[in-house]
Amino acid sequence: MITVHLYYTGKNGAARAFAEEMEASGIADAIRKEDGNLGYRYYAPLDDPETILLVDSWRDEEAIDVHHASPMMAELAALREKYDLHMKAERFLSDERETDERFLRK
Repeated sequence: MITVHLYYTGKNGAARAFAEEMEASGIADAIRKEDGNLGYRYYAPLDDPETILLVDSWRDEEAIDVHHASPMMAELAALREKYDLHMKAERFLSDERETDERFLRK
């Protein structure tokens, strides 16, 4: 599994408005339904009201490549431009060898 953290940063609430429009327009739901998408969810950091974090998980690199080649990416890029957002990305690969279960309270 590949998980990407995308930090969208803008001014005057633009990042939050972007995430809200992604949800309201159905683009986020369409991405969630793409083959290989394992999770697509926006979060708001408590210490930075001008940033929204997207946690985006995919089965493998092929699924990400298909997503990036889809026509939906043009819609997403237009919304980022509309809200004048700047981005930072972090990429994580799952490590199947180790589990954190012993640290989780259930």
